[in-house]
Formats: sequence, structure tokens, C-alpha cells
Amino acid sequence: VVIVYLIPGASAILPVFARCQYTGRKLSMERGAARGVLLLDCSRFQRPSLDFRVVNDKRLRQVVSLAEYHRRIDALNSEDLRSLCKRLQITTKEEVNSKHGMSIKAELEPETFKPNLKEPSELLEADQIEKLARNLPPRTIGYPWTLAFGTSKHGMSIKTLYRAMQGQDTPVLLVIKDSDGQVFGALASEPFKVSDGFYGTGETFLFTFNPEFQVYKWTGDNMFFVKGDMDSLAFGGGSGEFGLWLDGDLYHGRSHSCKTFGNPMLSKKEDFYVQDIEVWAFE
Repeated sequence: VVIVYLIPGASAILPVFARCQYTGRKLSMERGAARGVLLLDCSRFQRPSLDFRVVNDKRLRQVVSLAEYHRRIDALNSEDLRSLCKRLQITTKEEVNSKHGMSIKAELEPETFKPNLKEPSELLEADQIEKLARNLPPRTIGYPWTLAFGTSKHGMSIKTLYRAMQGQDTPVLLVIKDSDGQVFGALASEPFKVSDGFYGTGETFLFTFNPEFQVYKWTGDNMFFVKGDMDSLAFGGGSGEFGLWLDGDLYHGRSHSCKTFGNPMLSKKEDFYVQDIEVWAFE
């Protein structure tokens, strides 16, 4: 939740805009009656870039420095804030600690990040699954993992992979094990498909367990998330290099640092050979 402090003294303040850089749509706001405070719920968006314009029906509102902004926020006494949070049904960190303590944490954390797999993974250990689950988009939490594609079951063909993606409407997790035994891959915000250009959103990321688990999320430098054709599947880009690339036979691959995710090479060697692939959906 982002709290935006408005200069007291105005009557109607219209309008206040906030747009999400991922979807471009306006986000809803609620105005607290006390001291002109707006609360914006942007919890569903990763790293939202918000552009606020506050316009009065008579004149533009004052723009204050960051230091003055913090001074005025501090000037709000605790009673005002508690009253405002109560009206908007917001629970503060202090209230959680005092009323529920560790019981809420114990209730949420253990099960939230231990997903139910409809069938065992041949590539991921239990601790690796849990680490990946902690970095998945919030909209996947609570849904079982379904093996949508596996080379051991469906063969080494990108055409078969695309066919397996038809009818899917969730993010998909690509897990690769190469001939060196290294495990790495990517989370795509939508199922793989043949495309003229790049597609996807900032939910997309790269990951590796080589030599230890690391996730490389969108840097914001470009929007080269995922690109697929009948000859290859690629993730990330910039300066002529893909972060992760697979050929049409899903046998030969390449990994390189890229601007989209700010990642190093995911595999031990820039060029690698695929041993097995799994693609998981969440439904």
C-alpha cells in the first residue's frame, strides 16, 4: 500500500491518477477523511511505477520536497493513522505482532511455499521446488503444479511444446537440466507460443541453481521477455544476446548475460546440450 499525502485545505481534489507500468490501467484509490491521505493498493504489482497528478478544481496543488513530505507524514499523529487504517481495514505490522504473533507467520509460510505437484518432478528436488515457489507470481499461489510438457514424455520437439501450451492460460515454468547436470530455466508470464516479436510481462524471470539458487528478475531496461518461432525459443535480449535460448529440437541451447534480466550466464558453458526439460503450469 502506497500512502500519498495531499496538502490539507482543498475541498474537492479531482482527479488523482495512478497507472501501472505493467498493464497501463488506472489503479483505484480510496481517500481517507483525516488529513487528506490517499491509500493506493498496488500489492498485486511488482515494482509499480506510479505517476501521480493531483489537480484541484481551482488551482494546481503544491509540490513539496521529499524531506517536507516525510515531515508532514510524521506530523500525522498515531490516532489519526489508527482511525484511518481501521476504516480502510488495514492491519499494521504492530497489530499483527501483538495480536497474533508468530501464529500467522507459521500459518502462512510453511504451506504457502510447498506447492502440490500433480506428479513428481524428475529434475527438481523438494528444496528447489520450494525456493522457486517463493519467487513465483502471487496469482500462482495455491494452485497445484501440472506438468504440461516433459521431454521424457513428449519428446524433443519445439512443435510438440507449442501444441502442449494450447489451452493453457497461466504462467509457465521452464526447467532445464543440461548434459553437465546443471539445472536452470525461466518463468514466463504466459504460455509459450509462436510470435512475430517479444511478448510477456515483468513477471517473467530467469533462474539457475548453478552453483547456488539465484533469480534474475526484470531490470526494466527493455521488454524482450519471451520470443518463440518454429526454430527457437528465447528469453531476454539486448546487444544481440539472449539470456536463454533453445533450438527447435530442444537439444542445443545457449545462455548469455542480457539487459532484460541483468543475469550472468546461467549454465557452466555458454553453449550447452539439453538432457531433459520440464514445463509446469499452475491450475
